[in-house]
Amino acid sequence: MNRIKFQKREQRVFLDQVIRNLDSPSLRNLLSFGISTNYSSLKNYYTERRFLPENLFEELCLLSKINKEVLNYEIKKSSWGQQKGGKISKRVKVLNSKTILNS
Repeated sequence: MNRIKFQKREQRVFLDQVIRNLDSPSLRNLLSFGISTNYSSLKNYYTERRFLPENLFEELCLLSKINKEVLNYEIKKSSWGQQKGGKISKRVKVLNSKTILNS
């Protein structure tokens, strides 16, 4: 699932714009429009702890009639920010202190 990355503080501005366009009194009330996510995830998106999923972004733009071409955002691939496995993920064995002193 691709993610949408806004500039700093722009994701909150986008969600505020969605709330205003839908005449919703709060972030929690967005769920009454049939959005396919839970409230705790919406709070994380609002505080910009997590990037918006692309499908939720499309859904919000469609509901609130916001033109996506006007917005400044990047699309990040689903594996963005993840560490590759293999040698990088294996832990280094720590030798005990006696072995280090004797060598």
